[in-house]
Amino acid sequence: MDVSGHRVLALALIMKALVLDGPKPVEQSPLRLASCQDPSPGPGQIRVRVHTCGICHTDVHTVVGDLALPRLPLIPGHQVVGVVDAAGDSAERFGLGDRVGVAWLHWACGSCRFCAAGSENLCEAARFTGYHTDGGYAEQTVVPEAFAYEIPEVFTDVDASPLLCAGIIGYRALRLSGAKPGERLGLYGFGASAHITLQVARHLGCETYVFSRGREHLRLAERLGAAWTGRAEESPPHKLHSAIIFAPAGNLVPRALEHLDKGGTLALAGITMSAIPQLDYRRHLYHERTIRSVTNSTRADGEALLRIAAEIPIRPQTQSFSLNEANRALQLLADGQINGAGVLEVKSGKGYRG
Repeated sequence: MDVSGHRVLALALIMKALVLDGPKPVEQSPLRLASCQDPSPGPGQIRVRVHTCGICHTDVHTVVGDLALPRLPLIPGHQVVGVVDAAGDSAERFGLGDRVGVAWLHWACGSCRFCAAGSENLCEAARFTGYHTDGGYAEQTVVPEAFAYEIPEVFTDVDASPLLCAGIIGYRALRLSGAKPGERLGLYGFGASAHITLQVARHLGCETYVFSRGREHLRLAERLGAAWTGRAEESPPHKLHSAIIFAPAGNLVPRALEHLDKGGTLALAGITMSAIPQLDYRRHLYHERTIRSVTNSTRADGEALLRIAAEIPIRPQTQSFSLNEANRALQLLADGQINGAGVLEVKSGKGYRG
C-alpha cells in the first residue's frame, strides 16, 4: 500500500525497544524495555522490521559510557537482519518484504576528502547505527537504503547477524594486517569477531594461532581449525607474520609485537583499548614491524565479507536471547561468557515476553 508517499508493507503504531537513558555498569541493567513510536523512513530510507540483532562489544562500551554518547535516550544495536516493511520517497533499491542487513556504518557524506578517497570509514561526518541513530534492539529501525546490505540466502537470520559487524570488522582487520596465504596469523581474544575471522583466514590459506584466556574459547578455536592455541602470556612455536588484537587490552600490544616476525604487522581491531604499556624500540618495533589501528569499515568491506562468507560458507557459533534478555546478554558478553556470538531474536514477537 502507499501512505502519504511511502510504500508500506504493514501499518503499526507502537514497537517494543530497549532504551538507554544514561550509561551505567552492565551489572545495573542499563537498558529499559519501553513502548516507542514506530520510526518513519525519510527520503531515500527504508524501515526494517527487525528479525535478529547481534550483540557486540561496542554495545557494551556504549551502555557503560566508555564511548562519549552523542545523544540520549538511545536504542543500541548495529548487527540487524530483517525485512523491509516501509520505504520513503525515492527509496527504490529494495522491495517490500526483501531481507536486508544493517551494519555499524549508518551514513557517510560522500563528499569529504576521506569519502572521495574511498575511505568512508573515516568520513568527517559519519553516523553510526545504535550510536548516532536508534539501532536494532527494537522491533523496527530505519536506515538509508544505500547503506543496507542484501543478505545471502545461505544464511539464516541468526547466522547472518554477527557477520554485519563482527564479520566485517574482522575482515577489514585481516586485510590491514597484511596476512597472506601460507603465512602465520595470530588472533588475540577469541570472541564473535575472531571466530569468524579465523574461518576467513583459513579459507584464504593462513595458518592461525589463537590466544585467549577462556578455555571454551580455545576449544572452539581448535574445532574451527586453529594450528595452535594458548594464553596470551604463552609463546607460540613460531614467529607470526601478522597478528590482530580483538580484545580491548593494551597490555597485549607488547606481547603480540614480541611474537611478530621481521616486517610483520599488528592490527588493533577494537573501537577502544586500555592504556598501552611503554614499548622498547629494539625489542618491539625494530626490523620494520608495524602497528595500525582499524577504524570502522566501508560498505565495500561489508560486501566483500558477505560474498566470501557465503562462498565458504561461514558458520558462526551463536547463542540466542530474547529482546528482554539483552541486559543479561551484555553482562555475559562483558564477562567473557558467550562463546562465539550472541544474538537477540526479535521476529514475530519472540523477543518480548511481558
